[in-house]
Amino acid sequence: MTARPGSGWPGDPATTGTPVAHDRDEVSRLADVGDIAELDARVSVCRACPRLVQWREEVAEQKRRAYADQPYWGRPVPGFGVENPSILVLGLAPGAHGANRTGRNFTGDRSGDWLYAALYRAGLANQPTSVSADDGLRLIDTRIVAAVRCVPPANKPTPGERDVCRDWLTREIQLIWSNLRSIVVLGGFGWSALWPALRHAGIELPPRVPPFGHGVQIALPEGPQVIGCYHVSQQNTFTGRLTEAMLDDIFSRASHPNR
Repeated sequence: MTARPGSGWPGDPATTGTPVAHDRDEVSRLADVGDIAELDARVSVCRACPRLVQWREEVAEQKRRAYADQPYWGRPVPGFGVENPSILVLGLAPGAHGANRTGRNFTGDRSGDWLYAALYRAGLANQPTSVSADDGLRLIDTRIVAAVRCVPPANKPTPGERDVCRDWLTREIQLIWSNLRSIVVLGGFGWSALWPALRHAGIELPPRVPPFGHGVQIALPEGPQVIGCYHVSQQNTFTGRLTEAMLDDIFSRASHPNR
């Protein structure tokens, strides 16, 4: 069973009256809002991608044995953090038993253990752990979003699902743009999703966008710097492809864009 809007889930931005998008055209229309709070609410009830809706709710019903006694969020996961950040962290999609369970990005799984510990070391979070939506975690000058807001089967959204979700990301970027100084992109999927979203947001892009790589850094002509970072997935952290030192370097660069 998924969390119903207005049922009291910690941090739920939606109410029973929040409008719901059922297809791409409705996403485009409903994304046209004036503030982050309302955007988060509309994101969190979106039903535009039938495959993703079916999968996120199936995962929430079947659950993982370790969480059998816990409720699952089972809805799209909105952005998390301050509404006027100087640092934006862009990931791929919610984890099946992490964010899809807790309702907050990178919360309740090993990827989040790595990410929030690094943000804490960088002075961008008030605590190093993220286990549930009501654990007291606060981000400092930072916001975290996913390119695709619903958990996908096998952790692989289709290009079409990415494109449907793009209007949410585009509008979020527009709403936070004025104060933004750095965008940290976790993984190649997020890298490929960012540039069309920026273009659709009306933001000037550099003549050539480099391919994704860890530590790749490029300054937008009139805006923040964009930094590539290996994703904090277990296949990178358990194998040593991504180390704490490498992650710390990325957030140090994001925090000091002119250094």
